[in-house]
Amino acid sequence: MNLRALALLSGVSYAIAQVTVYGELPLGQTQSFAEWQTTTVRAAYNSTQLQVPALPVEAITNAFTMQLAKDAAVVSGLSIPHVGAGFFGFSIEMSVINQVLGKNSSFINVPFLNLMANIAERAGQVVVRLGGNTQEYAVLVDGDDPRLEVGHSYGKVESASTGTTLTPATMFTLEMLYTCRKISDMIDLKWFLGIPFNDSVDWRLAIVEYGEEILGDDLLGLQAGNEPDFYVQFGRRAPGYTAYDYFNEVGDLINVMAPNDRIPRKNILIAPSTSGKVWQAETVWETGFLDAYQDHMYGITVEYYPWDNCAAMYTGIEANIRDPQEILNYYVDHNNAIALVSPYHNTGNLAIQVRKPLMMFETNTASCGGFPGISNSYVAAIWGLDYGLQMAQSNFTHAMIHVGGQNVFYNPFTAPPTEEAAFNQWTVGPIFYSALIMAEVFGKSNTSRTIDLQANMGSGSTPAYAIYENDQISKVALFNFLSDPTGANDLSVALTVDGGVPASVNVKYLLAASITELNDITWAGQTFGNSKQADGRLRGDLNVTNVPCDQASNICRVYVPAPGFALVFFNDGDEALRVSQASQTFATTAWLKGHNTATFDLQAIQTSNGHGGAQRDDKSGTSVGFRKKGAAVGARKLGWGGMLALVGGVVGVWFGMDGI
Repeated sequence: MNLRALALLSGVSYAIAQVTVYGELPLGQTQSFAEWQTTTVRAAYNSTQLQVPALPVEAITNAFTMQLAKDAAVVSGLSIPHVGAGFFGFSIEMSVINQVLGKNSSFINVPFLNLMANIAERAGQVVVRLGGNTQEYAVLVDGDDPRLEVGHSYGKVESASTGTTLTPATMFTLEMLYTCRKISDMIDLKWFLGIPFNDSVDWRLAIVEYGEEILGDDLLGLQAGNEPDFYVQFGRRAPGYTAYDYFNEVGDLINVMAPNDRIPRKNILIAPSTSGKVWQAETVWETGFLDAYQDHMYGITVEYYPWDNCAAMYTGIEANIRDPQEILNYYVDHNNAIALVSPYHNTGNLAIQVRKPLMMFETNTASCGGFPGISNSYVAAIWGLDYGLQMAQSNFTHAMIHVGGQNVFYNPFTAPPTEEAAFNQWTVGPIFYSALIMAEVFGKSNTSRTIDLQANMGSGSTPAYAIYENDQISKVALFNFLSDPTGANDLSVALTVDGGVPASVNVKYLLAASITELNDITWAGQTFGNSKQADGRLRGDLNVTNVPCDQASNICRVYVPAPGFALVFFNDGDEALRVSQASQTFATTAWLKGHNTATFDLQAIQTSNGHGGAQRDDKSGTSVGFRKKGAAVGARKLGWGGMLALVGGVVGVWFGMDGI
């Protein structure tokens, strides 16, 4: 079947936009324009579209053959089995918890529940990390603390953090943990929390004690320090702080936890969460960290972003402004995904030796909010799949896609601005499709293993992976990073299997009109909707393409459009083949008309991994009052507008207060 016809049936247009930039930021421009005017559009809703990259000078091989082993026993280099929870989880900066999870345990955001239910439907479970730089100064306060907005489970005040980031101190209440508890009662969702690490003498262990008490086994791990290699730069430690100092501090933490009866599980620490920009993980391993502490650890964590957009996003940082158009090609070259993951091969092997999961604890397209036209376009979805599969092959067990506020481009999901909540819904970013699809790639069998097939003579434009379940070939993932509406660069991939192909295979496609397309992204014919249209549920009919195979020639020929991603199913009984909208969804019965963010410090998390906003003229929310150089300016802080009951509303769901 011609996939371009399939795309048309799915509502996808293959016309290339001739306008290079029609958004609010100049970061993607490729020609001279008049002076840009500041607008009130926030980064999460920016509509900058980049030019489609030029096709390679040397034409790719459009038709090629891949020989697949039927039995995993004869395949060298397969990953470890991937157990539960899909692969991608979500890292939610503590500064935006109210925006994402909901105001409190009685008012939880329904779109978030629906999105997580869709992952759990495919993977059986979801993993979420609450933390980031804002966890380091976190302190437990009473729910009636006057510094908190009424009904909110946390807030922020100025901290002692200095340097390039002025990270706020997070005030959290037990209500934050009860909110997590309620969510886990409805969805099989597990949590990671962070231990405050700014004071290694008087440890604040309330989040550990109450986390274990309230969340129980739904609390998987506790992060011991976030990016300790940045501590000197951020003013959290004195100059001269080394990996040996961090080693000693973790030892002190373990000693303090040991006699505490309120911490029954002593073996759920996760570390070292290095950024890879100052220390590599090996810098910590050289201290003897794993030998000394492996019995106290749940898992090993690292954090990394391939790029940063800090210079463009923050006033006062003039050097190294990057033009997204110039680096777009980075995201459509498979060789870069290989190079991105290769520094962790040694740590992956060490993780296997000590029998601990290795997690990329925070990542996305670029730190400081990502890039317009890249982080919010189809390229992020297809790149995320390549990056995820490359990590999975290198024995990572999970990767956490970072979530910021409305002032970032890279969010997998974003709540609407409060002033628009009456008529707009959530925005699901392209990289959420990566998470959804990866959950289908590995499924629920807990036996899935993957390998990079080095397809098409190692072409950077057309990678492919094989997935084995129960030691048999299960799926093949095919990529086409090229963008060409003529059809001249569509792929025809001949799959052959030792022992013979089945009578037919089934294929699901991730499609968009071009690699830089912002809208109308579909997975197997379904979509969450475009900007401000999502309630967390998939729309449209499931569209799975059945491809007859030539058993006499031992060939199943699969087409992949340019651009496109195809997941080929060899097993007609695969549960993921027919999974669509989650069987359990959540209806909205109440709507919050009020401010959906907590207060924020003047600057936050500028040059670190992650993003939390900066250069505010008041203590406003994550987006409100936000000022960016040559970019969007948020609307002024809104006052509370009260509660409005609205059946079929958008943002929250009402629950009783029992158990609180």
